[in-house]
Amino acid sequence: MRSSRDLANSYYAATAQAWETQASLVSAENCDVAIIGGGFTGLSAALACAQKGLSVILLEAKSIGFGASGRNGGQLIPGLRWSMRDIDAEFGRERAQAIFDLAYGAVDRVKNHIAEHHIPCDVKAGHLEAAYKPAHFDTMQRDAAYLAQHFGWEAEIVHPQDIGQHINGGGYHGGIYDAKGGHFHPLNYALGLAKAAQKAGVRIYENSAAQTPVDRGTHVEIRAGAETLTAKHVIIAADTWTGNIAPELSSYTVPIMNYNIATAPLPDADQLLPSDAAIADSRFVLNYFRLSADKRLIFGGGEKYVQTPPTDISAFVRKHIAEVFPTLADVPIDYAWGGAVGVTMNRLPHMGRAGNMFYAHGFSGHGALVTTLAGELMAEAVMGTMSRFDVFANVPHSRFPGGKWLSRPLATLGLLYYAMRDRL
Repeated sequence: MRSSRDLANSYYAATAQAWETQASLVSAENCDVAIIGGGFTGLSAALACAQKGLSVILLEAKSIGFGASGRNGGQLIPGLRWSMRDIDAEFGRERAQAIFDLAYGAVDRVKNHIAEHHIPCDVKAGHLEAAYKPAHFDTMQRDAAYLAQHFGWEAEIVHPQDIGQHINGGGYHGGIYDAKGGHFHPLNYALGLAKAAQKAGVRIYENSAAQTPVDRGTHVEIRAGAETLTAKHVIIAADTWTGNIAPELSSYTVPIMNYNIATAPLPDADQLLPSDAAIADSRFVLNYFRLSADKRLIFGGGEKYVQTPPTDISAFVRKHIAEVFPTLADVPIDYAWGGAVGVTMNRLPHMGRAGNMFYAHGFSGHGALVTTLAGELMAEAVMGTMSRFDVFANVPHSRFPGGKWLSRPLATLGLLYYAMRDRL
C-alpha cells in the first residue's frame, strides 16, 4: 500500500484510496505505446490509448501521482492562464475558438472520467477568482463579458459587496464565480485513472525511472534500470522532469516551488467559505485555498524560486493564511508539503512531436483539467489524428534565455519583478 512518505507530509497521501504498489520493470518488454510519467497527463494518455486498442506500458519513476498531480491545490479552473480576450487578440478568432473548445471542454472530460470510472475524489462544484485590487476586478469583468459574448461561457460577476457569499476574509474587491469549475482530491483522481487504465489493459511499472528514449525510426527504445522497453511510439508526460528525459526540451520550462498546508478540521469552516468554492486570488504570486471533504482548509501561498524547501513549510504558508484569515493565525496545521510547477515563458502548455515521440509539459499552475485533455490529444496523435493535438502544438513557444546555467536565475529575476508589482 502507499506510504504517506511517498508524498512527504501530504494530506492527500494520508487520505488516499487503497492502491497496490506496482512492480518495477525487470524484463525486456514490447508495446505499441510507452508512456513516461504516472500523473494526470500520462494516465489519461494511457487510458485513451488502451481504449483505442493499443498495447500500452506506463513507466513511473516513483509512485503514481508522485509529482504535481498528487500534490497540487486540487483546484479545477476552467481555461488557461490567458483570458480568451487575450487569446483571441493574439491568435485570431478561428484559432481562439479551437483553443476555447479544447481548454474549456476539459472540464467535461475530467467530470466524465470521474463519473464513468466511479472515482471517489471528493469532487465539488464552484470556483472563485478573487480580485486582489480594484483594477483586477475591472479586468475580470471585461474578460468575463468577452467570454460570454464571444464564446458563450457564462460566469457570475461577484461585486465587492457580495463577496461574503463565498469568502469571509481577505478584503477582496469582488471576483468571478464559475459554477462549472470546482475542486477535488487530486491524488485520488490520479489513482482512479490508474485503476481505470489497468482495467483497460495498461501495464503500469512503478519505481522505474526512464532514461532518454532513443528513436530508431521504426521504433523507440527506452532504458529503465537494467531493462529495455521497445515501443512504436513514446509519450513523455513528466512535466517538471521532462528535461531529464528529453534534454532538448529542458529550457522551455522552469520549476517553481509551491507549498500547501492542511489545517486541522475547522468548526467554523462554512462561515469562512460559505459556498464551499475553491478560491484563487488575482495576484501574480497568488494565494489559493479551499475546504477538504472533512472541513480542513487546504491553503497554498507564496512561491520559492529555489528547489530547497523552507525549513518549516507550515510557518512559510501560515503567514499567508493570516493575511487572508486573521482568526486562523494560530490554527493547528496537520499537514504541510510542497512540489514543483513547470512554468513556460508564455504560461501556456508546451506540446509537440519529435519523430515517434510526443510530449506535453509546462502547464504553468493551470493543469488540473488541461492535463487530462493533453493526454487524450496525444493518444489521438499516436493514432494519426493530429488536428486537435496541433491546436496546442502550433502555439509558439520561446526558450528561457541563458542556457543551462543562467536560464533559471534569469527567469527568477523576471518572476520576482512581477511578484514585486503585486506589493506595490
